[in-house]
Amino acid sequence: MDEFLPRPEVGRAFSNQQVVRLGDTGPSGSLRIDAVARYLQDAAYDDWVDSGIGTDETWVVRRTAIRLVKGQRWPFFNERVAMVTWCSGWGLAWAQRRTDLEVDGRVVAQAVALWVPIDPAGWPRRLAPSFHEVYGPSALGHKVSRKVPKSDIPENASKRPWPLRVADFDIVGHVNNAALWTVVSEVAKGEVRSATMTHHEAVTGEHPVDLVSSEQSLWLCSNDEVLVTADYTSD
Repeated sequence: MDEFLPRPEVGRAFSNQQVVRLGDTGPSGSLRIDAVARYLQDAAYDDWVDSGIGTDETWVVRRTAIRLVKGQRWPFFNERVAMVTWCSGWGLAWAQRRTDLEVDGRVVAQAVALWVPIDPAGWPRRLAPSFHEVYGPSALGHKVSRKVPKSDIPENASKRPWPLRVADFDIVGHVNNAALWTVVSEVAKGEVRSATMTHHEAVTGEHPVDLVSSEQSLWLCSNDEVLVTADYTSD
């Protein structure tokens, strides 16, 4: 996991565009990391719809890593961002997606994410033959693991409640991935240059959620159970 593989020369690659709007930026005018997560989520969904596979499953993300390309900056307000996304690996019931974010034809940021398809009852579902027919060539047979290890919380970490909003929940009743990324924007000091978020359990709002943080790491916990972890670097 977290392999930033280069764009394939064969197979499917999907492109769409976003313009950086007021709700995507912070006071500096640059794209926030949680807005990047939403862009990635939208590009993944649009690609899935455009693929024509047309199943009743929903894809949920297990882990996402995002990084600025060395020497580049985050897009600014009103800049147009092009996203190119493709399948870079797969397993029995999961798939890895790579995405490049471009401004004026140059790649400014990269992302890799592990996604799992679930059926209408919420159970993981194996990848169908139609998935391999459409996405297999771009993955070039690259197999990936779905293991997402937990990190230990240091004893000196700070802890505070993390209130959930109605607007945070998505169509499957979980706090949406993009909403969870706001916690990185909240705790990071300075502009985030890279970040990785791992989802161990869904955040459903059934129990109070706490934000535990230390230097460049954070955990979302409920009743002392770790639901989400994230590590980041910032200026």
